[in-house]
Amino acid sequence: MEEEAEIDRLPMDLLAQIFVFISSFTDLAQASSVCKKWKRGVKRSLARRESLSFAGCKMDDETIARLIRHAYSLKDIDISKSRWGCQITDKGLYRISLAKCVSNLTSISLWGMTGVTDKGVVQLMSRTNSLQHLNIGGTFITDESLFAIADNCPHLKTLVLWSCRHVTENGLLVLVNKCRKLESINVWGTRVPVGCFMGLLTIHPGLMIKI
Repeated sequence: MEEEAEIDRLPMDLLAQIFVFISSFTDLAQASSVCKKWKRGVKRSLARRESLSFAGCKMDDETIARLIRHAYSLKDIDISKSRWGCQITDKGLYRISLAKCVSNLTSISLWGMTGVTDKGVVQLMSRTNSLQHLNIGGTFITDESLFAIADNCPHLKTLVLWSCRHVTENGLLVLVNKCRKLESINVWGTRVPVGCFMGLLTIHPGLMIKI
């Protein structure tokens, strides 16, 4: 009779807790394919994770949304673009917005995701009432997204709009007026006139503006 391997004697909860400490999503995917028990362990570990990063992973809308649906404790999502990064679209943001964890998210990065538009961002922002940190730099969003952020993210502290060339002075004024907890905003590379920043500081003297 073949002796049971030591790893197979681990209780499921302990196995899941071990997987929580694996930061590489590629490694998690490989672990999930080892056997049925490890697959269940990886799935259970997702429910305990507070942070998920898909930066550098080749992922699609359906895969990301499915994983996030299982991550009930999630607070931080990084879907930044990189050379081999995921190409999420508005369809993916819509599906993410339906996940139970979305209302508890405190940090989201969509940096460089040129496949998303106001349609997807507005839908996601409508559910992220606990959001404190948002990076949507390098995207093609407009003031429509800024209005949605202003209306739905009262706890926002930092916002990166790096090279968002379609936002205007009007969108920034509305945002700063409504997001009273905002501490820092990065507007480098935007086309907003320099005079606008004085107006923002008049509304919020303590605001750090990175230009």
